[in-house]
Parts: sequence; C-alpha cells; structure tokens
Amino acid sequence: MKEKILFWIPRIITILAFFFMLMFSFDVFNGNESLSRKLLGFLIHNIPALIFAGVIIVAWKWEVIGGSLIILVFIVSCIFFRSFTGNPGSLVVTSPFLIAGILFILHHVFYRKGSIFS
Repeated sequence: MKEKILFWIPRIITILAFFFMLMFSFDVFNGNESLSRKLLGFLIHNIPALIFAGVIIVAWKWEVIGGSLIILVFIVSCIFFRSFTGNPGSLVVTSPFLIAGILFILHHVFYRKGSIFS
C-alpha cells in the first residue's frame, strides 16, 4: 500500500502542475487579435508546459533522472520568479515541483533498488 501511495503521489502532483501551467496560456484568447495570432500565442505560452511534459515522461520511465530534472525545474522557476529574494509567495506555486522530484527519487530508492535506469 505504501509503495502505491509513493508511486502515485508524485505522478499526480506533476500532472496537476502541468495542467496548472497550461491553464495560464488560455489568457491569449482575450483581445482583438486574429485567430492565427491567438493560436501562435497559445503555442508560445505553452512551451514551458510542453518541456515539463517531456520531463514528466522521463520521470515516469527513469525516476531518479526525472526527479532530478523536476528539482531542476523547481530551482529554475525559483530563480525566474525570484522566490528567495523578493517574491517568497511564489514558493506556493513552485514547491510542488520540489516535493514531486523528491518523491520520485524516494520511490526509486525505497522500492526499485539497483540501477538508476531501472
């Protein structure tokens, strides 16, 4: 039972974080722009979410590497949002990345003994 919980919690957190990132790109459909410009803006706004989707895929296959990448996403987003210097409130948004990355690595350590690539 504990293994299933530790298996699914980081996956659920990362999926929710992906949809949370995706949600912010829908604001491009407001305004008087043409549909083609709105779709281009939607695509551009989704680049970070699409990169994170790739990280999620890596994390599902290789937990240590994916967990490390998710922790790297946390660090980069903290730098981008200046979480540690001028905007500590953004830690509410970025901390699920840290938690999910740690949980991916912990699941591998406790339940998948052996190689990083197993």
